[in-house]
Amino acid sequence: MVEKMKGLISEEQGQGMTEYGLVLGVIAVGVVAVLALLRDEIIEMFNDVVSNITNRENGGETTNTTTQ
Repeated sequence: MVEKMKGLISEEQGQGMTEYGLVLGVIAVGVVAVLALLRDEIIEMFNDVVSNITNRENGGETTNTTTQ
């Protein structure tokens, strides 16, 4: 039994996949956090795109609302 426990502690098989999974989880949390912070800007950008497409379909001119 003691030998089995020592083997489990020193066994490294599958450790690499676990580390990749943890890194992927941290990246996913980071992406969600950035999207949450930029939510209003993203919504505004999509609304501008929809507005420009609608104006083109109706024969109107497009507007550029970006600031530099």
